Amino acid sequence: MKILDTYEHINREQWQILLKTAPTASWFQSADAYLFLRSIPNIVTPFVFAVEEKQLQAVVVGYITKEKTAFKQYFTQRAIIHGGILLAPEISTNALQILLQKLSTELKNCIYIEFRNYHDYSQYKPIFSQYHFDYHPHFDFHVSTISMGKIIANLSEGRKRDINNTQRNGATIIERPTMEQVRDFYVLLQQLYKQKIKKPLFDWEFFEQLYRQPTAAFLLVQYEKKIIGGTVCVGNTKTLYEWFVCGLDGQTKGIFPSSYATFIALQFACKNGYECFDMMGAGVPNEAYGVRDFKARFGGKLVEYGRFIKINKWLRYQIGKIGIWCMQKL
Repeated sequence: MKILDTYEHINREQWQILLKTAPTASWFQSADAYLFLRSIPNIVTPFVFAVEEKQLQAVVVGYITKEKTAFKQYFTQRAIIHGGILLAPEISTNALQILLQKLSTELKNCIYIEFRNYHDYSQYKPIFSQYHFDYHPHFDFHVSTISMGKIIANLSEGRKRDINNTQRNGATIIERPTMEQVRDFYVLLQQLYKQKIKKPLFDWEFFEQLYRQPTAAFLLVQYEKKIIGGTVCVGNTKTLYEWFVCGLDGQTKGIFPSSYATFIALQFACKNGYECFDMMGAGVPNEAYGVRDFKARFGGKLVEYGRFIKINKWLRYQIGKIGIWCMQKL
């Protein structure tokens, strides 16, 4: 059994096969994702680890992120792994243990390590627990995109009305926007994160480089020659992921850019052969969450795949949580 800790040492052909056969496959665990992260070294520090046992058995791609100032870095350095580990269906317990041990050792200086699962990892919970990864419930919505007819049928009546009104009143979708239009969208996204989400948003360079990725789709909403919303999706497996979405909702009568953008993304997924649309996050159980209510109206299936979190620096983790809470209350 062999641990691989550099991109160049991983057999790309076997990696691609694993993406096609593994039940836990996602764009975020692909070579495309890793190369994208490597293209933005000023924003994140990417990492990739893999286990080989005759054939490639597992791959984990993620990044270390932190705030810019030295003081904030001390309280914000964390490792994020979108999608969870890419696992071969027949992976041995020993192979997964070795990978988690490697991950824990290499990322021990991070305040915490977080797996954001987009598939069911419940059978692996005991192994994650052995390495002090605690499970935290977290919701998501998956929408089937095999049939456009079913997509429309599953929309709530209110959502259908919003989409029809938006089209009727002159909003249009730009599937191949210019860099300038993407920049306009980024300004809207900045406003959303600052005013409502109240969490850090990646710098412009992140979106500039993502725009250049062939596996990314920027679907923007335009009204009277202005960008008023849009969505950013990624995908190269059976699932299309809605990574970012925003819109100037409530500013123009009869125009609902957020709803329209997500609907067009569903249409894009169906047209391009994706079987599932992942809406990427719907909050935690027993807590009201407006975003979950918004996403529920698209008729998807509510799933609970949760997150695995290992806290390496407990005190700094708690101080960071308090800081985020204070920022959200301002």
